[in-house]
Amino acid sequence: MRRIDPSPSQAVRREDTFSFQPPIWRDPGQKGKVPDLALPLPNPAELHVQPSSTCENDSQVPTKHEIAEGENTPLWKHILDITCVLMSLPIWLPILVCVALWIKIASPGPIFFRQERVGYGGKHFMILKFRTMKLNVETQSHERHLEQLIHADCPMTKLDASGDPRIISGGRILRATGLDELPQLFNVLRREMSLVGPRPCTPHEFQRYQPWQQERVNAAPGLTGYWQVNGKNKTTFSEMIKMDIFYTKNMSFWLDLTIMLKTFPAILTQLVESPIANRTLRGVRKPATDQC
Repeated sequence: MRRIDPSPSQAVRREDTFSFQPPIWRDPGQKGKVPDLALPLPNPAELHVQPSSTCENDSQVPTKHEIAEGENTPLWKHILDITCVLMSLPIWLPILVCVALWIKIASPGPIFFRQERVGYGGKHFMILKFRTMKLNVETQSHERHLEQLIHADCPMTKLDASGDPRIISGGRILRATGLDELPQLFNVLRREMSLVGPRPCTPHEFQRYQPWQQERVNAAPGLTGYWQVNGKNKTTFSEMIKMDIFYTKNMSFWLDLTIMLKTFPAILTQLVESPIANRTLRGVRKPATDQC
């Protein structure tokens, strides 16, 4: 297994690690169930995933070759990715340049950082992201939250939801809008990722998956996905895994297109519900409260 160069630029947050908040989005009698999904797909009850016969024994963890068993990524998926990336080039390229300039001004150090992730079939690759954390900060808290997250039955909210002094100026907005993931379009062009698919996990996280959970790497990792447009921070870790596996088994051109169209509204919803928006609203309402 390749290892990450422990340079200062690697001292950044781990994507998809979370802190916990009360599951206020659920009815009391619905705890542990997958939320009602908005996409026009089969009944959400079909998301229930049983371990395969070859993985019933937890000690028999499949190898990378066993996980990758089956067809390669469909040709239509590569064509859709390349077409969408090139057609949207006049939109995302100026945004990428502006964000890069902001990070260079807001914080000393590199603009980008690379991190090892687990891709299709268990193959490792280096993901590219905008740096949103200061240099030389501790990362052990993410490891602890990751361990809790895998075994918890709580809605997943990002670790910086309650404020994190390690984040650079403007970093919370980049993370809330997903703009910190924009450089991964180059991973898509290199065919290491797709526009739609499960979010790529780290090797540390993958090693802690149960055998049936490792089936989520049976599709190319993506920038957005079925989980991202169907709850994301309102779902548990187990529900996320089930949604990802559901996608790997029902992947199609129309499903990918539907997820892409739902991604922007989902980002807007998450942004409105984010702590950033809540703090802004509290700031706007405070003068009126003081006058009463």
